[in-house]
Amino acid sequence: MANDNERVLNLEKGVNFRELGGYKTADGRTVKYHKILRSAGLADLTDNDLNYLKDYGLKIDVDFRSKAEIDQKPDKRPEGVRYVWAPVFQEDETKASEVQNEGYIPEIGSDPTNGYEHMIAVYRDVIIGDTAKVAYRKFFNQLLLNTGDDNVLIFHCSAGKDRTGMGAVFFLTALGVPFETIKEDYLLTNVANKEFVDNLLEMLNKKGYTDPDVINSVKDLMTVHYNYLATAMKTIDKKYGNINNYIKKELKVSSSEITTLKKIYLE
Repeated sequence: MANDNERVLNLEKGVNFRELGGYKTADGRTVKYHKILRSAGLADLTDNDLNYLKDYGLKIDVDFRSKAEIDQKPDKRPEGVRYVWAPVFQEDETKASEVQNEGYIPEIGSDPTNGYEHMIAVYRDVIIGDTAKVAYRKFFNQLLLNTGDDNVLIFHCSAGKDRTGMGAVFFLTALGVPFETIKEDYLLTNVANKEFVDNLLEMLNKKGYTDPDVINSVKDLMTVHYNYLATAMKTIDKKYGNINNYIKKELKVSSSEITTLKKIYLE
């Protein structure tokens, strides 16, 4: 497997930009490099970053954010990149965009300290919500269209960890990547985002937010916990049998589409 440095792209203003290439499937194949990236928002990218992504082969940008998030921070993308809007929620339930953009503590159900419980609920919604199912099916449509050699698709939300995290789970599962590896990729957000989250907490501290419960709550909103992913998986198992069933029945990805995805993304 590539080390974290190769997996996390070194952009000037891009947070949590990561390659999904190099992961091994259960049957011994490997996800191709230069085919698919996951990331946080694209609004702050520099011209150098845009040139880097253009040279990287970026052709499709799938945006999981809500309309309000996009209005506030529209994507910057290299010329010639197709933009596809696939909102997982009507509004940003994860609250990540509020913390990132406003630098304030969101009132989460009138309790600023329940970030963790809030995120557990978000992960249930990602699985059972009809809007989310439509969004992820749209994502699979684009994955199936990404057929050119070294053409790259990027998918993202605001922080690149929850809506994007579950997109990666569905994609890697469809390819036959083992859950242990998928979990590692999911948790890699905490490594890739560390500097960004540290800076954010420092800024909140300067603004006078010092209550440790509140700070921990923000941390829970801005990082990932294995329990978030476990909640999604439990919800899937309980309501839909298992994740492969979920991908086929709820996201409507057929067996022949999965075969096509493997042709496009595996070597």
